[in-house]
Amino acid sequence: MDSYVDGHGYLAACTAGLPTHGTLAAMRADLDEWGRGASDPARYGALVEEGRARFATLVGVPADRVATGSQTSAMTAVVAAALPDGAEVVVPDGDFSSIVFPFLAQAHRGIRVRSVPLATLSTALTSDAALVAWSAVQSATGEVVDSAAVVAAARAVGARTLCDLTQAAGVLPVAAAPFDVTVTHAYKWLCAPRGVAFMTMSDDALGWLRPVQAGWYAGADVWSSCYGPDMRLADDARRFDVSPAWQAWPGAVAALRHVGSLDMASVWRHGAGLADRLADALGAVRQSQAVMTVPDPSGAGLAALTAAGITASGRAGRLRLAFHHWNDDSDVDAVARVLAR
Repeated sequence: MDSYVDGHGYLAACTAGLPTHGTLAAMRADLDEWGRGASDPARYGALVEEGRARFATLVGVPADRVATGSQTSAMTAVVAAALPDGAEVVVPDGDFSSIVFPFLAQAHRGIRVRSVPLATLSTALTSDAALVAWSAVQSATGEVVDSAAVVAAARAVGARTLCDLTQAAGVLPVAAAPFDVTVTHAYKWLCAPRGVAFMTMSDDALGWLRPVQAGWYAGADVWSSCYGPDMRLADDARRFDVSPAWQAWPGAVAALRHVGSLDMASVWRHGAGLADRLADALGAVRQSQAVMTVPDPSGAGLAALTAAGITASGRAGRLRLAFHHWNDDSDVDAVARVLAR
């Protein structure tokens, strides 16, 4: 069975995951093929389809409702472009810019972005809202949003939903089906190389979204779609595919194969349990989430950990400590020793 590289002292899966040995082997083999001039576009295409299917299984939707790409912001931009002029979009204060900026960039046609406190997201929606967009797990704090409550509130007022699963997929059990659209970059908790992202869409969303980024890879038959002017797009989510970053896909598929062998509930219990143990050691309040954050406005805490050889991250004036599959009690003890000083 595949396994992650040694991740002791690495508490930054919320920034970028670590590879498995299988991921590294797949990427090295691909580089060797490239070096020999033996790269095969058809093989990359097969990997994209395997990756699509494996991600679909992970989030519980059919593969024909999954589009592939390389960036969540570009996928969010597709949603933003589909909104009618003057539409209101509701987002939580301080959510990640990839699901906020694409809507702000539509201000020229009257798109209005209303930012509300996260705690009030499910109660702040009115009939004026066309869409509510949020991250299932908040990037800056690791907080897990009550997404079911947000979906219910959106349905009650006729708003559509866009949920970013980037900080959730791979560590927390997630289901994409309740949302109109989800976007996920795979380089964090899914531990894939950067350059592989997924977008899921409901049957309804498949009807109102427009493939404004359509290229050859969105064609009904990819290899017959390399030249215009005739355009025959796929009739499922593949019409929203963009040309894949080939070299990222061998490693991404190896990562998804491994993630598919894990029980996500157990992965979450493991990570959240370590974070709570650290909270106890520091005399802090348990947050019961895989990312523990503590105030660090000066960055002194992060600097001390870095000096001790521990990799963490800082966001929005807080120290972020992410516990994933490779971490154990020794990481908790090491961080506690440094921060106690």
